[in-house]
Amino acid sequence: MTDASTGTGMETNAGTETSTDASRGPEARGGVSQAVAEAVRERSHGMCTIPTEYQGYPDVAFGGYVAGLLAGCASAGTVRVDFRAATPVGVPLRLAELADGGARLTGRADAVLATATPAPAVSVAGVPPAPSLERARAATEAFHAGGLTGLAVDGTSVDCFGCGHRPPDRGLRQHCARVPGSDMVATAWTPHPAFADARGLLRAEVLWAVLDCPTAWAGIHVGTLRPGAVTASLTATLLRPVVTGEGHITYAWPTATTGRKHTMGVAVATARGELCAVGEALWFDPRPRATGGSAG
Repeated sequence: MTDASTGTGMETNAGTETSTDASRGPEARGGVSQAVAEAVRERSHGMCTIPTEYQGYPDVAFGGYVAGLLAGCASAGTVRVDFRAATPVGVPLRLAELADGGARLTGRADAVLATATPAPAVSVAGVPPAPSLERARAATEAFHAGGLTGLAVDGTSVDCFGCGHRPPDRGLRQHCARVPGSDMVATAWTPHPAFADARGLLRAEVLWAVLDCPTAWAGIHVGTLRPGAVTASLTATLLRPVVTGEGHITYAWPTATTGRKHTMGVAVATARGELCAVGEALWFDPRPRATGGSAG
């Protein structure tokens, strides 16, 4: 998710749609088609606008969604997306493919908001097996039983596209809690057809978005990540299509911590444990607040 106050990203992933109709569901499919057509025309001129539906922290585009947008523009098969500044929602931005196979997103006065750099494919060798669907469901139930919690600096819930408490046709509901007896978090979820392409498959940019918030929950529930943290970078390799309307498992785990920097792995699997996508995220803890000196 990207925090407007820090200028670094946590949640952004890109889609091809520029209308709130894109997140309503099958009954709005006509509106979705119109939005896609408008977005294609806009993208052909190197411009894009991220709808407010795809925000993480208030008024800031969801980092995983922004990352997916850049990955879709890049020609490289795997990219690392680095978040340079908070990406606003609802305003025209410029998206450009780069000669090295990457991509760049810029805002006003050509300020760089995020970049995609070609990267080696994320190795599946170090990815732990997915928890069973039953254990993932139990983790989801534990998340809900804990009350409304979120990634904001005070731990409160925000209206986040990735992990907010939205209806399934408006958000990804990545409600991850620790899997008992393990060093990972997980959630069981079903991707909604509102986020499908014409074939009924989860759009690639939305799959990128799925990989974002679970890494934060891994840092908080298993590691030492602090609320209010932001995503600095996200790398992903997409392995197989995700069919909307079918049950899936997302799980994540910490891999390294150095000072304010926390690295987490993440994966999306089918209910049978077949890997669909793998990724790695780097998060930064919020900077410590300055304290006033004692009176002399």
